[in-house]
Amino acid sequence: MSDIVFEIAKKAKKAAPFAAAANTAEKNKVLSDIASKLVQSAEKIIEQNQTDLQRSKKEGIPESILDRLMLDRPRIEKIAASISQVVEFTDPIGEVIFGYNLPNGLMLKNIRVPMGVIGIIYEARPNVTIDASVLCLKAGSAIILRGSSSALHTNMVLTDIMREVLAQNQFPQEIIQIIPTTKREDAVRLMQLREYVDVLIPRGGKNLIDSVVANSKVPVIETGVGNCHVYIDSEIGDMDYHTIEQLVINSKTQRPSVCNAAEKLVLHAQIAKNLLPKLAKKLKIMGVTLVGCPRAKELFPDMGKAGQEDWHAEYLDLKMAVKIVDSLKQAVAHINGYGSHHTDAIITSSYSHAQYFTAAVDSSTVNVNASTRFTDGGEFGMGAEIGISTQKLHRRGPMGLREITTNKFVIYGEGQIRK
Repeated sequence: MSDIVFEIAKKAKKAAPFAAAANTAEKNKVLSDIASKLVQSAEKIIEQNQTDLQRSKKEGIPESILDRLMLDRPRIEKIAASISQVVEFTDPIGEVIFGYNLPNGLMLKNIRVPMGVIGIIYEARPNVTIDASVLCLKAGSAIILRGSSSALHTNMVLTDIMREVLAQNQFPQEIIQIIPTTKREDAVRLMQLREYVDVLIPRGGKNLIDSVVANSKVPVIETGVGNCHVYIDSEIGDMDYHTIEQLVINSKTQRPSVCNAAEKLVLHAQIAKNLLPKLAKKLKIMGVTLVGCPRAKELFPDMGKAGQEDWHAEYLDLKMAVKIVDSLKQAVAHINGYGSHHTDAIITSSYSHAQYFTAAVDSSTVNVNASTRFTDGGEFGMGAEIGISTQKLHRRGPMGLREITTNKFVIYGEGQIRK
């Protein structure tokens, strides 16, 4: 029986040096051609995407996941535009991170270099197929994609388009490959190939990420799970209610199916009595189902009771849990205890409270008086991202071009030997 994943990994390892050696102009030409080809192939992509959507609907996939899965012409054009942004970004490969001359005359430099072979295991988000491939190519790495069954047809056609463009530009097609099955054992096989795969990046829900971390022999960068909080502080001074309301509403409802949408609302007890009933009513009008702690239910009885599992949950839907606390430190302890270290925000007029919150909350991104929805590579001026890292190694936060490189020491000498 053929080992398809092993064969893919071997081909990726062989193609990686070509990607690493390609110059910026060559890589940018491929990326520009991919952007154009995607728009030209929109009808074919949408046709395959409809096949995936119809199957997923029959299987009862939630609407929030269907929204992530769906591609139409505007979304395809937006993806193509994001590729054009990546073309404009400075190529990180070869960039000198630091350097100096040693007393013995040696010149030492530390430079950015490609990772090598990057594996991506992800769920029903076909835009990841493009974003991840484009970033890996620009960063000089080969990529192995492994998507979910719900997006298989879409992912396959997107990969075929990119591989066609690679071939047209005399690049090895094996720089971008997809595992053409959705069997769990093939995903696990990818996780074992440490000799051929340099890093794995899972993108999806907690179960997927936990599975990859538990089973992988390849180093893993955890991304994606977003149990994000908005905390309304006791010190809100003369902040107007409309501003506070808009921050909460935008964080929760602007696009509830993504990882930077707020899942929890935490309020200081001193301001909860005045603010929570109005906020909860507005959230309900916006279609948000609310559950809360006993103190929150007292102030707004028309919400469900939050169970222990709610504080850990990433809903990815129009649902929100509400917690009332007695101090800023209690709020921070709650967020650090239950959050996913993704994005958490404080609404406050106090500089000292903002400083404490940003220092004490252990998350990749901490916002002061700003929506959680801003945690995004594009919003940060980084262009397309490969994911949002919620761990401390190798990088944290949105992972753009520089974040998917590693480093190498290069030493220049004139015959020096160590004594």
